Amino acid sequence: MKAGFPDGEALWAALPMPVVLIAGGDEILSLNGAAESFFLSSSRAMSGALLWQKVNCDSALKEAFERARVVQAPLFVRDIKLSLSSGQAHTCDLQIAPFGKDGGEMLLVINPHEINSHLPSTSSSVRSAIGMAEMLAHEIKNPLAGITGAAQLLGMGATPEDYDLSELIVGESRRIVKLLEQVEQFGNLSAPHCQPTNLHDVLDRARQSALVGFGSGLEIVQDYDPSLPPAFVDADQLLQVLLNLLKNATDAAGPNGHIRLRSFYEHGFRMRTEAGLGQPLPLQIEVIDNGCGIAPELMGDIFNPFVSGKENGTGLGLALSAKIIAAHAGWITCRSKPGETVFRLSLPRANDEKETD
Repeated sequence: MKAGFPDGEALWAALPMPVVLIAGGDEILSLNGAAESFFLSSSRAMSGALLWQKVNCDSALKEAFERARVVQAPLFVRDIKLSLSSGQAHTCDLQIAPFGKDGGEMLLVINPHEINSHLPSTSSSVRSAIGMAEMLAHEIKNPLAGITGAAQLLGMGATPEDYDLSELIVGESRRIVKLLEQVEQFGNLSAPHCQPTNLHDVLDRARQSALVGFGSGLEIVQDYDPSLPPAFVDADQLLQVLLNLLKNATDAAGPNGHIRLRSFYEHGFRMRTEAGLGQPLPLQIEVIDNGCGIAPELMGDIFNPFVSGKENGTGLGLALSAKIIAAHAGWITCRSKPGETVFRLSLPRANDEKETD
């Protein structure tokens, strides 16, 4: 039952626009389904967080919010730009209204200009996917435990070459279990544990996993800048992103396709935020395939949940990847045309992780 909605949970869930219930200290109490889709996070994950930690906006909005609370009257704000902690930005109209008997709780109703009638079905799909993941997690983890045990037994009497393959199976099975625990609660991805990391080590792990698995027989070319300094990232989460991008590239390129992994340094690259220029993001990784390209009508939405160009795709992979990169204060972009699709990751250097303008 949603906090503050003892008799209206069905109505709360069915509201087509994102709505957030805020406590007297500006802590988030609850999100409806449309707001979970808007923030790319679950109500459970957001509950207790300060609103202003999840939404970056002009200071005037904070003043308007407090004024509506003091005077106990609704307030309507037009054409304000919200930058979310997920890395996305939206121009919105907002309605701020007092709620509850003590006058401390507030409702924030968000009307994004670019999001309209598709929100109800999207939020329903989000909830369905999370529920499906929770239902299947146990069933998937059980056979994975068997696979891990069998691989360990095979490795005990294997040749050095086969032992390496058995260790790869064990390592990847354990990584999948860890991934399941995160995807099981799509909107509750754990914060990255960042540390100085050699990006080429992570790229090589991703490449090796692809070549012995879904990309077997494909040509995956390395085009690395050997002078690239360490990045400040969570290696496991970055590997998750790279494997997803490589799987998509493999599907797009086909059995005779060509994939290139490129790394390079771009001096002076920074992501612009509402507060100005953010920290430097000079370390660039590109995953390039020679497939048919992404349909132009999908390009603006490919990092949103449940948007997929694949016949049986879930559309969760790129949304999760975007969320992971945003949690690293990084940037993910895509450009595509027939014969070339490029996904680029822009990441912080290890000694720049706290530098801002």
